[in-house]
Amino acid sequence: MFMKRIAVWMLAGCFSALVCANETVSPKGLTPAQIVEKNVAARGGLEAWRKIQTMVWVGHIERAHATAPSLPFVLEMKRPNKTRFEIKAQTQMTERRFDGTQGWKQRPSKNGMPELQPYTDQELSFARDAQGIDGPLLDYQAKGIAVALDGVDEIEGHKAYRLNVKLPSGVSHSVWIDAQTFLDIKYDRESRSALGQSNTVSVFYRNYRTIEGVQIPFTIETGTDTAKAADKMVIDKISLNPPLEDQIFAKPKPIRQGRHNAALIDATSPLRSGDAR
Repeated sequence: MFMKRIAVWMLAGCFSALVCANETVSPKGLTPAQIVEKNVAARGGLEAWRKIQTMVWVGHIERAHATAPSLPFVLEMKRPNKTRFEIKAQTQMTERRFDGTQGWKQRPSKNGMPELQPYTDQELSFARDAQGIDGPLLDYQAKGIAVALDGVDEIEGHKAYRLNVKLPSGVSHSVWIDAQTFLDIKYDRESRSALGQSNTVSVFYRNYRTIEGVQIPFTIETGTDTAKAADKMVIDKISLNPPLEDQIFAKPKPIRQGRHNAALIDATSPLRSGDAR
């Protein structure tokens, strides 16, 4: 993941060459670079996004046919690529933390106490490839990301440019940009199940709203090509640049039985990260 400076420079050069080689022109005469430029402008502009150092989402997840169809969540993000995601179900809490290098997941065990495990290799790869607050298209060249135009498709009645986004790790994803609004509307990535079966994870971005000058989707649907129904993440509140200490992204400390309930209440309170708006 972390390479010597000269290796990074050489890799970035290879990606730059790949971008030039794949500068396909769309039916409207737009190159991939121009499509990305319009996407960045539609989302609020590069400078506006660069000012965002931390972000907190507070909302709920809707799952079809689940015992608890609506699960409250809090997602905390901090540059360059730190994340903390928690879901609360009744009196139990599931948590995932990534400090930019390593990740941990914590969930209730059979005796009710939190069980802490490190990320799997696949989870680590996905977390390290994630582009944090920005996503892959903002400042993509500086990140060593290659973007090529694969075609033009129709996504739920919308004409959309299908971009092939190749990350420095070598992994490629597909991103669809609405040809009218130039906002992201779909994202595909390959994944493997616990049994090793390969499938495609599709993410749809809906209900964009303007928050302090930037466009953010307030509804995100995620499903696979083998699932009958998608999970829906509904964002109720967003806070930009609240104070977030690095320790909340670090490996969780063990919780004693007597302090479990008090720690759970404190951990699931969004107010400790600043008021969301």
